[in-house]
Amino acid sequence: MSYVTSRDGTRIFYKDWGSGRPVVFSHGWPLDADAWDAQMLFLLHNGYRVIAHDRRGHGRSDQPAGGHDMNTFADDLSTLIEALDLTSAALVGHSTGGGEVARYVGRHGTRRIGRIVLIGAVPPLMLKTAANPEGLPIDVFDGIRAGVAADRPQFFQDLAKAFHGYNRPGATPSHGVIDSFCLLGMRGGIRPEYDCIEAFSETDFNDDLRKFNVPTLFIHGDDDQIVPFVASASAASKRVRNSTLKVYAGGSHGICTTQADRVNADLLAFLED
Repeated sequence: MSYVTSRDGTRIFYKDWGSGRPVVFSHGWPLDADAWDAQMLFLLHNGYRVIAHDRRGHGRSDQPAGGHDMNTFADDLSTLIEALDLTSAALVGHSTGGGEVARYVGRHGTRRIGRIVLIGAVPPLMLKTAANPEGLPIDVFDGIRAGVAADRPQFFQDLAKAFHGYNRPGATPSHGVIDSFCLLGMRGGIRPEYDCIEAFSETDFNDDLRKFNVPTLFIHGDDDQIVPFVASASAASKRVRNSTLKVYAGGSHGICTTQADRVNADLLAFLED
């Protein structure tokens, strides 16, 4: 397996397939790089080099006691991009991974980046504050912490249903998707996943978004129960010059899985525009 080593000695697992223009994927919480299987295979078959890493503490990467914050996540991403000497890369981030991408731009700029795609992403800020009244109250995130601490397997089983919209009337749940979600979640460490809740919910990405200076695509479902559209892509896209917003009517947080064909087509069209 392939690894890069971060500044603090943490080994970050990554996959690197194909040739051509590179596309680098950052996954959501509590998953790992395998959550991007549908997108990576599709773009690989369309001539792209596809790269995805497991965030520290998740999947096959090391599980250090610390560093589970957006600054460190962004620096780990930078370590990967520098180690592979990528140029004109497209960064694609889902959910927490969208925050990681935004903070990467804030800290490291776009010297090596040609395009950005944020899907169901957490920026500009998930937490409800006086300045961010559309955000979610802290009780929501305290409930996630409580669920992870008390019974992580059952919590992930329940979360997978809302994540993919399977709790909506008329939905047809895929037990395979639910099982896969739980498997990827359980491959990560409980300490890193617990700490990451604060990182994805309380980090303010407004300043990072203002530093975006390459073509950017936002994709978001308007029935996203995990990262509500109004407080995320609707607001974030207004802060990014030269950005495009695509809203999937009835789309869940898990559209990369439940509407993979549509996401793939929109990704390819944006990359080749």
